[in-house]
Amino acid sequence: MVGALALYLLGALFGRDRVIAAAARLPLVKVADVERTEAWFLRHGTKAVFFGRFVPIFRSLISIPAGVERMRLPAFLALTAAGSLIWNTAFIAGGYALGARWHEVTDVVGLYSKVILAVVAAAGLAFVAVRLLRAGRGERRRPAGSGSGRRP
Repeated sequence: MVGALALYLLGALFGRDRVIAAAARLPLVKVADVERTEAWFLRHGTKAVFFGRFVPIFRSLISIPAGVERMRLPAFLALTAAGSLIWNTAFIAGGYALGARWHEVTDVVGLYSKVILAVVAAAGLAFVAVRLLRAGRGERRRPAGSGSGRRP
């Protein structure tokens, strides 16, 4: 909970404007990508925070957009606690059921984590490949703030 809260506060401190500014400077990243992600989080943020506790990598990182979007802190803490309670209870119950063979739980979870990491790596490589292909075809990146569909 302490780590999740720290990352939430980091996201809140960093804020939307800095995220947009950083995205505008990153190669292969478009401001529109950040805006779509923001819209997705606004629609699905509570589910993402809760179910994200079951997914390696995402488990920690989901706290940052929750902070950037200023999800209500009591809701964030309740969803984090509930998701973490279920995840940790599954570990404890698995270890208890296996008795002296409790270490087998780590083998299963290790495999699960490696599969998730492979999927994330493949998605990242696909993202970079698509962006490089589009850049090679001459598609230009829109300047920051243009074409976002938002009015000041």
